[in-house]
Amino acid sequence: MTSSSTPADDLRKTINRLRRAQGQLSAVIAAVESGADCRAVVTQLAAVSSAIDRAGFTIISSAMKECLVDSDEGARALNVAELEKLFLTLS
Repeated sequence: MTSSSTPADDLRKTINRLRRAQGQLSAVIAAVESGADCRAVVTQLAAVSSAIDRAGFTIISSAMKECLVDSDEGARALNVAELEKLFLTLS
């Protein structure tokens, strides 16, 4: 994500990432149901987890950018403690 991305771009990227993760998770479920090799299942599950984490970080990053903009405009924004708490829930 670049600093020139818009909130709409960030949202689109996040939704696309979550849809890919959803597809990967469906593949993991099918692999488990079919008795696939555990190494392949774990590798795919790790990919799903990573994709979801990246989506969460993207959402928080967008909130941080919006927070900076909102605070300049006087709108209700997340404070630093709220952003930190959100960030830490992903770690």
